[in-house]
Amino acid sequence: MGFEALYDFLERLQQNNAKEWMDDHRSEYKTVRAFFVSWLDELNIKLAKVDPQYFDTPGKKGINRINNNLMFYPNKPIYKDHFGAGLDQLTKQGDFYIEFGLKQNLLAGGYWRPERKVLKSLREAIDYNGEELLAILEKPSFKKRFGNLYIDNPLKTAPKGYAKDHPYIELLRHKTLGVEVFMSREKVMSPNFQEYCIEVYLELLPFRRYLREAVSV
Repeated sequence: MGFEALYDFLERLQQNNAKEWMDDHRSEYKTVRAFFVSWLDELNIKLAKVDPQYFDTPGKKGINRINNNLMFYPNKPIYKDHFGAGLDQLTKQGDFYIEFGLKQNLLAGGYWRPERKVLKSLREAIDYNGEELLAILEKPSFKKRFGNLYIDNPLKTAPKGYAKDHPYIELLRHKTLGVEVFMSREKVMSPNFQEYCIEVYLELLPFRRYLREAVSV
């Protein structure tokens, strides 16, 4: 069992995206899911060794449901086209996100569309110490790995309470504060892929810690 079987299952699931098909292939789904959980468990142990502040997240806790939430997204198919999980998961927001799917494979970190209270805390941190965040984002190795912040419909003007000429106005306009790196299937299936995940995790760490501290004070 490996990622080849995971991708193969996802491809057939998307061709037959219905509860009846999933019920007929439930045992196969459980086998693929068990592989992914085991893979996450291995990475979880390795990450704990390189980060003293790592929040232990076993695979069964980190893995996301494969069902789409049809209550909030009624037009989506029943099942997702990917397996996703969050490690170093103190909270669902701000974790180290991992996704393997048909359209994309990615590693990411940050806060995606946080609730108003959390976004307020993030903006207050930027207002108080935006220089530190900017230094993290502009670090050459970080910039090379992740590029710019994820663009998610940022404000066209300043948030309420902040001047339009604020020195960190470009950061304050963001509603999502996150970055991501995409990978090919070949990369995912390479022998040293977990070591690559650890490299990405460590590069992300100052960014994620800055944001986490902002919402925990």
